[in-house]
Amino acid sequence: MDILLIAGLWLDGSAWDDVVTELGALGHRPVAVGLPGQGDGDGAATLDDQVAAVVAAVDAAPGKPLVVGHSAAASLAWLAADARPGKVAKVALIGGFPASDGSAYADFFAVEDGVMPFPGWDPFEGPEAADLDEAARRRFAAAAVPVPEGVARGTVRLRDERRFDVPVLLVCPEFTPAQAKEWIAGGESPELARATALASVDLDSGHWPMITRPRELARVLAEAAQP
Repeated sequence: MDILLIAGLWLDGSAWDDVVTELGALGHRPVAVGLPGQGDGDGAATLDDQVAAVVAAVDAAPGKPLVVGHSAAASLAWLAADARPGKVAKVALIGGFPASDGSAYADFFAVEDGVMPFPGWDPFEGPEAADLDEAARRRFAAAAVPVPEGVARGTVRLRDERRFDVPVLLVCPEFTPAQAKEWIAGGESPELARATALASVDLDSGHWPMITRPRELARVLAEAAQP
């Protein structure tokens, strides 16, 4: 199956390199989707530009792909399901929940000079970054791509309720499936609360398993891609 991999904030497509290798060895066709403004130097990129790039990747897939969104990019994967509900086979969300219609995509940290730079590790101390050693943290911070303001503060627009019938796998890294279920029941993810086919799987890692647990993550995604 074609597996489209969408990186979260501050990451370019190279974040998936090890996962791509593992998925290819498992017989799948992984594609790390290039996002405008995340690695191409386009500081004027908008959320609409990123959505268009993901939808174009869905359209280019010969069959129905598995669309994978990490962290904030869970919303991009969900927006692809909204735009192409009949073309997306399944959505896998890694450590993130899709934003609701009308909300900001990822207005989480301060914007400086038109971009949202990586804020350092203080906001992520605890389970999120516990499995990143100092060397990995330095590499991440050095490679981090500031997110254009037009992306971070872009407004999520969802239009087609057929998205709720697209199967969803919630991959739970720094939190458990039980916690996710509680959060969804408590109203923290209105979109997933309406999903008609929602499953979850535990992954023993921090927030960035493509870096710290690429083989394990690839196996989870490969299993999700089975018919």
